[in-house]
Amino acid sequence: MTRSEPLFSELSQEDISLMASYGQTRSYSRNSIIINRGDESDCLYIVQNGRVKVYISDEYGAEIILRYEGPGEYFGELSLIDEEPRSASVATVEESRLTYVSRKKFEQCLHAKPEIAVKLIRSMSKRIRSLTEELADCALKTVYQRVRIKLTNMAVQQNGKQIILQRLTHQEIAGMVGSGREMVSRIIKKLQDGGYIEVDKKQISIIKELPRNLPG
Repeated sequence: MTRSEPLFSELSQEDISLMASYGQTRSYSRNSIIINRGDESDCLYIVQNGRVKVYISDEYGAEIILRYEGPGEYFGELSLIDEEPRSASVATVEESRLTYVSRKKFEQCLHAKPEIAVKLIRSMSKRIRSLTEELADCALKTVYQRVRIKLTNMAVQQNGKQIILQRLTHQEIAGMVGSGREMVSRIIKKLQDGGYIEVDKKQISIIKELPRNLPG
């Protein structure tokens, strides 16, 4: 398993590999529902390959994407700790291989390496702080400001450019910033027309610093 650099994880490659050794791995096709919000469950998942989205949706199909998880990242740990129903849904966005670790096996893992529990609590604290900031952004910032922050935070330096490695549709960006697809499409077009970004096969490259206000 090749581990990425998870934003919130305190766990090392060794920690992740140890947790995975207590689980079982299976493959999932694209758009497979792994977890439904409200489900009772007793396992966490580790992403070996592929990518999943963690989201909340309503009965009308509207959804807010909380985050994406890629290789070396994990989800579902909250229910193992508080034994409450799932707080969000999870689905694959491409073919994926996931390792699931049951509560019983997870407890065995903690007995073998108790410090993992402390690291998981730190990771969850970071996620809660991040979600609090995003909630404040939704209330206090414009859609463009939220898009600007999201794209800037997701970009990594590569070949002299700031590139968002994930190939995102306008709908996915809209779900991440709590907006409609049409608004995001207008924002992306104006940024392209202004020479701020390039888009090639859904991959966005930031050519120059995004303006504080959306170009007219």
